[in-house]
Amino acid sequence: MLGITDLSTYLVGLALIILLPGPNSLYVVSVAARRGPRVAYRAAAGVLCGDTVLMTLSAGGVASLLQTSPVLFAVVKFAGAGYLTWLAVGMLRGAWALWRGREARRAERRGGASEAPKETVERPYRRALVVSLLNPKAILFFISFFVQFVDPSYAHPVLSFLTLGAWAQLFSFTYLSVLIFSGTFLAATFRRRKRLTAGLSAGAGAAFLGFAAKLSLASAS
Repeated sequence: MLGITDLSTYLVGLALIILLPGPNSLYVVSVAARRGPRVAYRAAAGVLCGDTVLMTLSAGGVASLLQTSPVLFAVVKFAGAGYLTWLAVGMLRGAWALWRGREARRAERRGGASEAPKETVERPYRRALVVSLLNPKAILFFISFFVQFVDPSYAHPVLSFLTLGAWAQLFSFTYLSVLIFSGTFLAATFRRRKRLTAGLSAGAGAAFLGFAAKLSLASAS
């Protein structure tokens, strides 16, 4: 069908891959927990758009260019690691602000005065999009995974890549929707437990530092 071989195996492998935790899904669920589903779907849109761009670049041969140009791969790799680190620092600062806000409310109840932490401006769509795009391993993954299920004798391989990409986006959208409403449920459940919220935010920031370290050590092979 449309030059795709063994579609059932592709769908099983795709589901397993999408279920693996990564910076994109972690960021979406953190936005859902902090700001609700409406804003979280902006982040999800950024993820889907970023993945669409990466799939297009993969089909266009950019993956081969990254594999044959160590310098280009290193530039993209360290740019991605740097951005993930910047996001991690922001999450850790947010966790600290939540904790200080909790202490400030305690002080107010004791009759003291304390300045409330300032809320930072967040652009979920842009952040999620940049996180998706600054991931050279994702480009290499798309081309190496997709090509295994494309019939080389098919006259229109672009249609094969488009179909495989459409399935990937459908699975991603479904998975992100589950994460969004799970995050919203958890936020509603623990809305008053600021210590737990701060701990979760700090944990997410630490995870992003781990993603940054893993990406900085990645190779093109």
